[in-house]
Amino acid sequence: MSQQHSAAPAPAIATVARRRDWWRDAVIYQVYPRSFADSNGDGMGDLEGVRARLPYLRDLGVDAVWLSPFYASPQADAGYDVADYRAVDPMFGNLLDADALIRAAHALGLRIIVDLVPNHSSDQHEWFKRALAEGPGSPSRDRYHFRPGKGENGELPPNDWESIFGGPAWTRVADGEWYLHLFAPEQPDFNWEHPAVGDEFRSILRFWLDMGVDGFRIDVAHGLVKAEGLPDIGDADQLKLLGNDVMPFFDQDGVHEVYRQWRHVLDEYAGERIFVAEAWTPTVERTAHYVRPDELHQAFNFQYLSTDWDAKELRAVIDRTLEAMRPVGAPATWVLSNHDVTRHATRFANPPGLGTQIRTAGDRELGLRRARAATLLMLALPGSAYVYQGEELGLPDVVDLPDEVRQDPAYFRGAGQDGFRDGCRVPIPWTREGSSYGFGGGGSWLPQPASWGELSVEAQTGVAGSTLELYRAALAARHTQPDLGAGDGVEWLRAPEGVLAFRRGEFVCVANTGGESVTTPAYGRVLLASGELTEADGEAKLPADTTVWWITA
Repeated sequence: MSQQHSAAPAPAIATVARRRDWWRDAVIYQVYPRSFADSNGDGMGDLEGVRARLPYLRDLGVDAVWLSPFYASPQADAGYDVADYRAVDPMFGNLLDADALIRAAHALGLRIIVDLVPNHSSDQHEWFKRALAEGPGSPSRDRYHFRPGKGENGELPPNDWESIFGGPAWTRVADGEWYLHLFAPEQPDFNWEHPAVGDEFRSILRFWLDMGVDGFRIDVAHGLVKAEGLPDIGDADQLKLLGNDVMPFFDQDGVHEVYRQWRHVLDEYAGERIFVAEAWTPTVERTAHYVRPDELHQAFNFQYLSTDWDAKELRAVIDRTLEAMRPVGAPATWVLSNHDVTRHATRFANPPGLGTQIRTAGDRELGLRRARAATLLMLALPGSAYVYQGEELGLPDVVDLPDEVRQDPAYFRGAGQDGFRDGCRVPIPWTREGSSYGFGGGGSWLPQPASWGELSVEAQTGVAGSTLELYRAALAARHTQPDLGAGDGVEWLRAPEGVLAFRRGEFVCVANTGGESVTTPAYGRVLLASGELTEADGEAKLPADTTVWWITA
C-alpha cells in the first residue's frame, strides 16, 4: 500500500530563487541516501539525516540535490528495485520526512531532484505478484515481458540476451514461462508497449510533482522500449557492446515518444521542473536525441566520464559534446563520478584504459592531484555539472571491502559488471572521530577505512588548500564570474602538448594533464588553482596534473 501524505502540498518552488533556465549551468549534488547521514543510529542513512545536512550543501555552493531512490523496496539492488513508487521505504523514513526535506531544501534555496526507475520494478511490486498469480495468458502478464521458452520443453530462454549483472536476462517461473530482467532477477522489465505502464508513470510523476520536487533523474532512460520481436543479438559477450553499439534492448527510438508525453506533464507545473537522463548511448550524438526541446532537459555525459586524463582525448570529447548539444539547444552535462562507477580519485590513480570499475587503489597521491585538476576543468566547461557525494572531500574508492559485507548484486552473479560498486558507496565521513566518523550515532552499513577521519568535513573545513575548500571556492566562483556556467562553446588557445587551454570571455582555464611541469603564459590574475604554481616575467609554471583558472581583465 502507498503511504498517505497528509501534509498540505508543498508550494511549487517555495523560496527557491526563480532564476530562469537555472538548470543550464546548475551544479547538482548527488546524495546516495543510505550513505550520506544517519539520523537514528541504525547504521543506514535516511531522509532526516539528509535534511539535517542541507545547510552543508547550501554552504558548499550547489544549486540542487539529486536523491538516489528512497522508495519502498526489498533492496535487492539498493532501492533500484521499487515495490511502491508512492511510498518511502521505512529504512529511510516516510512521506512526511520526504515532505519536510523538500520544504527545508526550498527554504535554503536548494532544489530537489528525485530518482525515477521506469525500466523495471521489484519482483515484489503488486503488478508483478499479480502477474505470477494469474498465470500465462493473463492481462497482468502483458505489463511485463513474459514469453514461452525455446527448446523441446521450453527449457531454454526466449532469446540470447544477457543481464547487465551477468548470466541470462531471463528467469523461468514455476508455470514454465520466462520473464525478462535486464538487471537482477528481482527487477523484471516493464513492457512499455502496454498503455497501463505509461498511464501509471504519468500518475507517479504527478504524485511527486504535487509534493514539490523540482525534477527527476531517469534511471536507465535508454531502456524502456525493446526492439519488436525481441530479436537475438548473436554475440556471447554482449557487455562489451554496451555503450558502443546499438542494442535491441537499449536506445531504441521508441523511448523518445515516452519522454515527449512526460514533458507535457512536467510543463503543466510552474517553477521550471526538469528531467535528466541516465542514457548510456554509443555516441554523444545519440545522447543529444534525449534532450531535444520537447523531451528532456539534461543527459549525463558518460563519454566524458569514461575519458582518461589525457589532453587530446578530453579535447575531442569536449568538442564532440558541444557540437552535438548545440543543434538541439541543450546544455552539456558534465560528470566525473556517481554511485555506479569507481570514484575518479581512484580511477585517475591507476593506469589509463582500465574502464570505470577498478579494483586497485593505485597511487593515492597521484589520483587526488588529478581528481582536483579534473574537477576544476569540468567546472570551467560551459553547461551543467554533477558532483557525487564525498568527491568534494577527495574520497577514494574503498577497494578492500571484505566479501562478506558486499551488497552489489552484480558481485554475486559471478559475471557481467565487475560488481565492485560498493566501494564508492561507503558512508561519507563528517567528523575526525566517532564510531562512523559522524555519519550517525552507531556504525555504518559498510565499513569505513581508518583514514576516513582525516578526510572528513571537520578535518578539511577552513584548511587552506584542502579539497573541500577547493570545491567551495570553485562553486562560489561559478556564481560570481559571469563567464562561467551556461554557454555552448569555448575558444581553444595554443598550448604545449598535454595541456588544455581555453577562453570564455574574460576567463581562461589551463589544465596540464601531463606528468611534467609546463610553462604557459600568465593570462592575468589567478582566480583558483588545483595545485601550487609559480609566476615570473609574464609566464606561469604549472606542475604536473594541475588546473588553473585565470581572470584576464
